[in-house]
Amino acid sequence: MKKVSKANKIYGYVYGKLEYLHSKANTGTGRAMLANIRRGVGKRPGELPELWGLIFNNLPEELFGTGAASYSEWAIYTALTLYALHQQGYDSEKECMHKENVSLGEAAANLVKIEGDESEERIAKRLNLVVTATSPKDLAYYLRSVIQLLSANSIALDYALLAKQLYEINFEESSQRVKINWGRKFYSTLAFNNKEENKNEQ
Repeated sequence: MKKVSKANKIYGYVYGKLEYLHSKANTGTGRAMLANIRRGVGKRPGELPELWGLIFNNLPEELFGTGAASYSEWAIYTALTLYALHQQGYDSEKECMHKENVSLGEAAANLVKIEGDESEERIAKRLNLVVTATSPKDLAYYLRSVIQLLSANSIALDYALLAKQLYEINFEESSQRVKINWGRKFYSTLAFNNKEENKNEQ
């Protein structure tokens, strides 16, 4: 049997949490849960005891930290709290801000499409701050500003993929792969969007 990597376990765990939140979205309980999760934005994993279940309930044993929050716990916590922030003000049934296979780079390029070509440099700089962050806390901080822009423009993102990549970015062998993926997706999506726009104008 093929061993499942930690990164893929994080993806599966967050995907399951998102499915659960989506299933409860239009209930009083679901709305209260998202509001509670949003309180964790900007905090460290474990800082709010009422969010312990968000990170630790049914978490595979190998993803637990042994002292301070592990890279796994940071990745899961950051992705889920930012999803709750992103989803605020939207009906999850009609406009879910989690969309499979939309990477951070692609979502940022879709933001340029909406805000206009003059925003490309500004948005690229925001993405660069995320890429060059030197700690999980800084990464979450810079990512938050990108997510707020995406939310303001109704642009969805794959949060399970984001969690996986937030974990992978901590390791030399996978960090460059994640960063170059974001860069490729940003510029290839920009080119695709421009091509489609030109086609529509003809």
